[in-house]
Amino acid sequence: MIGSLRTEQDYLIGLRDSAGTRAVDIQLVRKAKSPEAVVAYAAGFIARASDDFDEVWCVYDVDEFDVAPAAREAARHRFRVAVSDPCFELWLLLHHEDCAAFLSGYREVERRLRKHLPKYDKTHLDFADYEDGVVDAIRRAEKLGDSRNPSTGMWRLATRIRTEEEL
Repeated sequence: MIGSLRTEQDYLIGLRDSAGTRAVDIQLVRKAKSPEAVVAYAAGFIARASDDFDEVWCVYDVDEFDVAPAAREAARHRFRVAVSDPCFELWLLLHHEDCAAFLSGYREVERRLRKHLPKYDKTHLDFADYEDGVVDAIRRAEKLGDSRNPSTGMWRLATRIRTEEEL
């Protein structure tokens, strides 16, 4: 999986470890990047890798980006994507509450998330704050769908990680 921020990496490593699988490799792009840059990084990483990968996932936010070009490029490479609109923090929020109304951006999502986690910090995430809500987040995100704000494809990736050893 290729993601662009520390928050995503901390979450995904926590999810992987809680699922009891080490078969999932998580790579981090060190700077926040556009969705197209995340997909390009993944393509370059795979081209240079000596290992074969069963799946490659790119994790990115809509934010202010047009994500259609990144989605086309990911599809061309047969990468899977987990896109969050407006931001990854929506996925985190769904661990704690339903959310179906339009969200203007990160600040609004963060404000709602802080109602549940007053000390939320984008630079460090403790997976224990989310572990008990993973099943609820999957259910809530799946119900939202993919083509509007708010939405997140993280539920597919979380489901895949949780079932890795069974597949």
